[in-house]
Amino acid sequence: MKHFKLFVATLFIGSLLAVPVRAAPMELKLGHVGGPGSLFEVSSEEFAKRANAKLGDKAKVVVYGSSQLGSDKEMMQKLKLGTLDMALPSTVMSSENDLFGLFEMPYLVKDRAHMQRIEDKVFWPKLAPAVEGKGLKILAVWENGFRQITNNKRPIKTPEDLKGIKLRTPKGEWRVKMFQAYGANPSPMALSEVFVALQTGVMDGQENPLVQIYSQKFQEVQKYLSMSGHVYTPAYLTTGKKRWESLPADVRKILEETARETQGFVYKSAESFDNELVDKMKAAGMKVNDVDKAAFVKASKTVYDEFGSKVSGGKELIDQSLALGK
Repeated sequence: MKHFKLFVATLFIGSLLAVPVRAAPMELKLGHVGGPGSLFEVSSEEFAKRANAKLGDKAKVVVYGSSQLGSDKEMMQKLKLGTLDMALPSTVMSSENDLFGLFEMPYLVKDRAHMQRIEDKVFWPKLAPAVEGKGLKILAVWENGFRQITNNKRPIKTPEDLKGIKLRTPKGEWRVKMFQAYGANPSPMALSEVFVALQTGVMDGQENPLVQIYSQKFQEVQKYLSMSGHVYTPAYLTTGKKRWESLPADVRKILEETARETQGFVYKSAESFDNELVDKMKAAGMKVNDVDKAAFVKASKTVYDEFGSKVSGGKELIDQSLALGK
């Protein structure tokens, strides 16, 4: 009996060893700087859900938000080195190629329908190829949003009201130039550092889309929200060319197709956030005001002129983009 049990046990162990072990899906990391509830988080998680349903056991997209994988600048470097799979940069892209400063021009984009025309006629033919020389590949254009100004000094109604205000901006040459033209004292800073800077008075204010303001809890440390809508910033689902070319062709196809199809969801979510968040800001105690947009447009002329003269092909990009809004 003892020998029989040993025989059965040996057969059982042998059968286990004969069963092939299924390898875990390859993990594809997607990093972004958005906090919980941000448009970046909502967009990235929806993309991951859709992509993973199609990828099966080939690969799995895993999202890391709240700057867990670094600042935008740090993640861009990781993409180039091939140590990060995907990221969702926005303004920082203008530091990678001057042409992306187009989306730093104030009041350039009227609405999302206009942005889609710019994407089709300007972005994919001219801007997307421009960063490939830096070792980057853009998979899709999503959204950061229409940016508004918050601060602790006073309501901002005209550019003159910004005089002397210490204002945090993202890392991007043209955003700094724009707010200098308006009379503010702009200072680039990583998003993860902004709450404490506002809380301690190191910065008086900042500018971001409503969903970024709310998800970062800036309403807890800011008194005034001025609905300037001064810039519309896209976000770019981006990978590094080195890493991208190492992925199987079927994985690349699924990721690229899913990235493009997720754009509709992103725009719908962004519009919904825009519609509901002003009331939430007011409920949090912020004082909300409209601005004199004509005054801001007039004060923006020097930024347009400098971009048009300094960036090769810049004036043509501006003219083409503005024409698509008519």
